[in-house]
Amino acid sequence: MRIVIADADTAIAAGSGDVPVLATPRLLALAEAAAVIAVSPALAPGQTTVGTSAVVEHMRASPVGAEVVVEAELASADGRLLTFRFTARHRQPGSPAHEETAVGTGTMGRAIVDRERFLARTREG
Repeated sequence: MRIVIADADTAIAAGSGDVPVLATPRLLALAEAAAVIAVSPALAPGQTTVGTSAVVEHMRASPVGAEVVVEAELASADGRLLTFRFTARHRQPGSPAHEETAVGTGTMGRAIVDRERFLARTREG
């Protein structure tokens, strides 16, 4: 995942703080999106993944305008339970691509589910 931080991505917009930097909940959402993209090609038709857990270390602030890259990789699989590691880096506007700074890291759990059965269970209560 690669985005340029906008006002909608900030702690102010997310309600998780009062400073105009990348919100930790937004960082987690980007990491989850990267994991979904990473595993999607390996899923059978009708399957999807759902989040089950997350551990996030948000180490450095990313201001509006910074480009953030989040990469996720499958660390382990135990049946339908998947564990991903992710890293996030940012680059200040106008700086060379090789001048990236680590901003976050963590792990996420996701479970492979049948989309229709999962949705049916959520409607049942």
